[in-house]
Amino acid sequence: MTRTIIESQTKTAIMGFDQPFTVIGERINPTGRKILNAELEAGDFSRVQADAIAQVEAGATVLDINSGAVFSNKMAEDPRYADNNFVEPDLMRQLVEKVQEVTDCPLCIDSSVPGALEAGLQVAKGRPLLNSVTGEEERLEIVLPLVKKYNVPVVAISNDDTGISEDPEVRFAVAKKIVERAADFGIPAHDIVVDPLVMPIGAMGTAGLQVFELNNRLRNELGVNTTCGASNISFGLPNRHGINNAFLPMAMATGMTSAIMNPIALPVGPKKLAEKKAEVEAAGIILPEGMDDEAFCQMFGLGSTKARAGKEMEAIRAANFLTNNDEGGAEWIKFNKPPAATGEGGRGRRGSGRRRRA
Repeated sequence: MTRTIIESQTKTAIMGFDQPFTVIGERINPTGRKILNAELEAGDFSRVQADAIAQVEAGATVLDINSGAVFSNKMAEDPRYADNNFVEPDLMRQLVEKVQEVTDCPLCIDSSVPGALEAGLQVAKGRPLLNSVTGEEERLEIVLPLVKKYNVPVVAISNDDTGISEDPEVRFAVAKKIVERAADFGIPAHDIVVDPLVMPIGAMGTAGLQVFELNNRLRNELGVNTTCGASNISFGLPNRHGINNAFLPMAMATGMTSAIMNPIALPVGPKKLAEKKAEVEAAGIILPEGMDDEAFCQMFGLGSTKARAGKEMEAIRAANFLTNNDEGGAEWIKFNKPPAATGEGGRGRRGSGRRRRA
């Protein structure tokens, strides 16, 4: 049975067809996060550490660390900062070290810059997952030697020099090529985690069916574990969580063994809270005296004022139970057990921080 082992200094995450789904937390990534990007440029890693802790508490079993920041202010002072090959290696090293200060969750080192990949591998404790290699010849010749040198598993993305094909046959052929080339370096198939590339269902009506078919073939013909950017499937559509919640269990049932995703339901912000309170007041609803914000959110279905496990995590845990990867439903029961009452805070669900053991 194919098993991919990802380790920190003290924890092990096992990816496999007979294992609970591996959730790779995606939030430590400055791409599209202006505030985080600005903080990293200023040398502030507090949000990174808070995101690491919150994702683990929500149920992430691996943390993706992406160093793709753009330091515009420093760039204006020093043109070297316009080159990611200059910026990312040092930033990746700092990110990995800062995350390891607050959690022993296994890591995924994520960059398009080879120097950043190796910098992360040099300071990561244990056996991290490397993200990523593609079918492009130049990339294969650079990344696969790193995979062999550090004896780590790697994400293999199913595109090559011709780009991303909409034809699933082409994407399967690229995956097969990567697995075969890895074997030439002495890298076993169980250390290759294929990303078959999830297309947006809003742009391609067969996107879901394609991934399900590819999952089956990758499992049965190549014997490899798989991952994906889970939210890609719902890009540009309303109620993205609803689509994601359906997609993830279906993908799991067809062979997907992990996903790079956000495990957290972000907290209700002050603006949304104020708008809802004004709406309630305008409707003439009289609230209990002294009701706090958390109890208010629970009463009116807004969510929570605190970061907690998202709906996608609920779908994943249910699917783990239904596929007999949650013995006796222990994790499902734990996930849905209300926390101990804390005054007026109300009842809610929280994700477990359970780790898989080897």
